[in-house]
Amino acid sequence: MPESPFTAVGMRRQPRQARSQERVNRIVDVAEELFASQGYAATTTNAIAARAQVPIGSLYQFFPDKTAILQASALRYAEKLHQQLAAIDETEQTALPLSDYVDQLIDTTDRFFSENPSYYAIFMEVQGTIRELEKIDEATDATLIQDLANSLAKRDARLESADYEAIAFSSTKAIGTLLWLSLSQEKMFRQRLVKETKRFALSYLQSYFPSGPVHTDKLQTHG
Repeated sequence: MPESPFTAVGMRRQPRQARSQERVNRIVDVAEELFASQGYAATTTNAIAARAQVPIGSLYQFFPDKTAILQASALRYAEKLHQQLAAIDETEQTALPLSDYVDQLIDTTDRFFSENPSYYAIFMEVQGTIRELEKIDEATDATLIQDLANSLAKRDARLESADYEAIAFSSTKAIGTLLWLSLSQEKMFRQRLVKETKRFALSYLQSYFPSGPVHTDKLQTHG
């Protein structure tokens, strides 16, 4: 199994047994609930341990402080989003018309936000205040950008590597920012913004990929 691009940071030690992993998962689950309902600043490690029904000493075996727990939560969200977007390529979606591919890409990202409301609630509070989270966010974007660049290269092999990287960077940042901003909007307007994001992304990508997928084996050189 290939190693995940997301590695745990901030933890004192990694769980090695299933029982320890279950305890760590429970701590992170409870912390996410408390961070979302009470706020990150108001939540204490004692409250997390009590709600998770683990001794405070057990919590500190794995996490030195609540920032480390927040990092574990952010990494888990990052891995989840990465896996969901990676599944698009696994189902050969890059062979679809570009409009369908864009729909898949944006619908998957929007669905991730919709199915994980705590993600927005937690990270809006701490956004820009915890450098460790900024690094995780940067690493997440870097991975998603590389994945998209690879997908675009599969779709049309005629461009240079730098082109795919620039297009993927612009697309990922634009789509992510627009969908993130839409989360604070009323439901009907948010749905409209998702459609506008699709229109924007499709128009941009069509300027580089105006036709269907063009793979390397279809390119012929004639003398």
